[in-house]
Amino acid sequence: MQSISVVIPVYKAEGCLHKLYNRLINSLETITGNFEIILVEDCGGDRSWEIIGELAEKDQRVKGIQFSRNFGQHYAITAGIDHCNGDWVVIMDCDLQDLPEEIPHLYAKALEGYDVVLAKRVNRKDSPVKKFNSWLFYKIFNYLADLNYDGSIGNFRIISQKVAKNFRLMREQLRFFGGLVDWMGFPTTSIEVEHGSRLNGKSTYTFRKLWNLAMDTIIAYSDKPLKIAINLGFMISLFAFIYGAYIFFLVLFHGSPVSGWSSLIVSIYFLGGIIISILGIIGVYLGKTFDETKKRPLYLIRGTENIWQPHKI
Repeated sequence: MQSISVVIPVYKAEGCLHKLYNRLINSLETITGNFEIILVEDCGGDRSWEIIGELAEKDQRVKGIQFSRNFGQHYAITAGIDHCNGDWVVIMDCDLQDLPEEIPHLYAKALEGYDVVLAKRVNRKDSPVKKFNSWLFYKIFNYLADLNYDGSIGNFRIISQKVAKNFRLMREQLRFFGGLVDWMGFPTTSIEVEHGSRLNGKSTYTFRKLWNLAMDTIIAYSDKPLKIAINLGFMISLFAFIYGAYIFFLVLFHGSPVSGWSSLIVSIYFLGGIIISILGIIGVYLGKTFDETKKRPLYLIRGTENIWQPHKI
C-alpha cells in the first residue's frame, strides 16, 4: 500500500489546527491508512506548538517540528520534506484555504503518471488587496526571473518521492519551493480545486513581504536584472552620443553657444542615480553569493514530536 506524507508549515494557527487535523484524517483515510502529517511550527508566538504536541501524543501519525526562530514558509516546507517518508508528499497551507478534501483528487491525478500535480485555485477567497498584491508579485517575478509561473497556483500540490528526493539535494539559501520544483522538470500537470475561506486571522504575506520574496527569488533564479542594467547603460551612452553630436553640429555650423547648465546638473544627478542603482544591484548579487559561501544550515530545530531521523542530505 502506498504511503502519503502531508507537509504543512504552521504559523499563528492555534485557532484552526484541531479542525485541520480532523479534516485531514477524514480525507486521507479514504485513500490509505498509511499516512503521516508533518506540522512544521515556524515560531509564530502562539499556542500552535502546544497543540501540535497534544495531537502528536494522541496520534502517532502526527509529527511535529519546531524551529528555533522564524525562518519562513519555504524553509518550513523544506524541513517537512527533509523528514517525510511517504511515497507521495502533499504540501499545503495550514489556514484551511487549501482544502484537505481535494487531496484524493490530487492523488488520483498523480496515479495517471505524473510526478507533480498542482492545485489550480478557482474562485479565490482572498481580499482584493491580497489578490492585487499576488497579481503584481507574479507579474514582476515572471518578467525578471524569466519564468512562466501561474499566480493561481500556490504551494498546494502533490509530488512523488522521486521529486522529494531530488528536492533535498538543493540546499541553496534562497528558497522558493514552487520555483525549485518547476526547475526540476518532472512530468507535471494541474487540476482545478476549490479555494476555501480563511478560518481565522489574516494573511501574513503583506506587499512588503511579497516584494522581498520576489527580489530574493529573482536573484536566485535569474541574472536578468544585471542584463537590464547593462542594456540601460548602453541606451544612456547612445543617447548621450547622439545628443553630443547634435550639440557639435549646432556649434560647428550655426555658431550656437553651448548653454544649459541646469539641464547639465540634472543629467549628472540622473546618471549618478543610475550608476548607484546598478552598483546596488551588483552589490545585492555579491551579498547573496557571500551568504551562500557561509554554508549555514537552512533551518535550526528546537524540538520535535514523533520525529526520529531525517533523510541524509
